[in-house]
Amino acid sequence: MAILVSACLLGENCKWDGGNNRNERVIALCAGHEAIPVCPEVAGGLPVPRQPSEIRDGRVMARDGKDVDAAFRAGAQKCLALCEGKQIDFAILKARSPSCGKGWIYDGSFSGTLVSGDGVFAAMLKARGIPVFTEDETDEAASIIKQCSC
Repeated sequence: MAILVSACLLGENCKWDGGNNRNERVIALCAGHEAIPVCPEVAGGLPVPRQPSEIRDGRVMARDGKDVDAAFRAGAQKCLALCEGKQIDFAILKARSPSCGKGWIYDGSFSGTLVSGDGVFAAMLKARGIPVFTEDETDEAASIIKQCSC
């Protein structure tokens, strides 16, 4: 089973503030499977650390007002290219992220307000029929693993 995983959830220090979002449940879920770590933001050339970013009016903007949409989209495309020639069973991505969020993302005001929507990379995966879960949905992801005969 091949699982795309936000690298920050696996403990990689690629988060905007230089830290990570290590999640032991996600790590345990991936054990014994091919976990493919991805960070679309780093893949797009953004540094670690960097300004936090949110989606506003369909574009990814950094807190300092810089438009970083092109970097986010380029990084998402590079991470999507990792899927070529592989059977990706599903992805576990960082909730609420402008790259990886699924269902809910921050509204672009940097006030902590959530709105319905997907991050750039999560939307690309969903458009290709790849199931996307967040670290808040590990039970759902676990049920896919249990159903698999791999």
